[in-house]
Amino acid sequence: MIRFVLLNAFLVIYSILFCLWGIAISIKDPKGRRVHAYCAVPWSKSILWVCGIKIRVLGLENLEPEIPRVYMVNHQSYFDIFALLAHLPVQFKFVLKQELMRVPFLGQAMRKARYVGIERDDPRKAIKSMNQAADRFREGSSILIFPEGTRSPDGQLQPFKPGGFHLALKTKGDIVPVSIVGTHRIVPKGSLRIEKGEATMVIGKPISTKDCTKKTMDQLMETVHLAMAEQMQGVEGCSKGF
Repeated sequence: MIRFVLLNAFLVIYSILFCLWGIAISIKDPKGRRVHAYCAVPWSKSILWVCGIKIRVLGLENLEPEIPRVYMVNHQSYFDIFALLAHLPVQFKFVLKQELMRVPFLGQAMRKARYVGIERDDPRKAIKSMNQAADRFREGSSILIFPEGTRSPDGQLQPFKPGGFHLALKTKGDIVPVSIVGTHRIVPKGSLRIEKGEATMVIGKPISTKDCTKKTMDQLMETVHLAMAEQMQGVEGCSKGF
């Protein structure tokens, strides 16, 4: 109980300080690249270290950081955000729920980083947010989105929402499936208790959207879902083998 209280108090204070740092260095940083690289990334690495969480990364050879792409990631825990910022060496912009943009200090820092907030319950505003994400893509940044739309309650891969796929078709950006396994045990959905442990992140091969249209979008969604499911099963299978 004492560890729980002290750790969460530390995370709040530490995060506020890093948010203030991010806001400060955003001057003359219109694209938010400095905020991402020199605030969000070290903030996440240090939080994982303090909490005793190790992230094993597979598939780094599939990355081409200089090419803007749409990264689609399953969502097991809010610690997925730290894992991605700390261990996905790409200049990307998150597409996150708008509620996070309203959190004091954190919301301001994320706006300075040029992350995109999305109103999940308002289709018109959601379209506007996806257009903003497309603008970020055209500026040269990759986009990272959680296609399930929310955290999985049990760690299992959930059905996908179409928003991210509309974005991929609009930009013609390749989709990179990224699977995270194990963070739901570290911080389950609805819990604030942080358990020490290890999670695995698998970066898949890019999936081209060049020849995809709205008529074939369902097939594209199935292809990406299957790729992520197979990546997750591969990690879980290896874990059972040990």
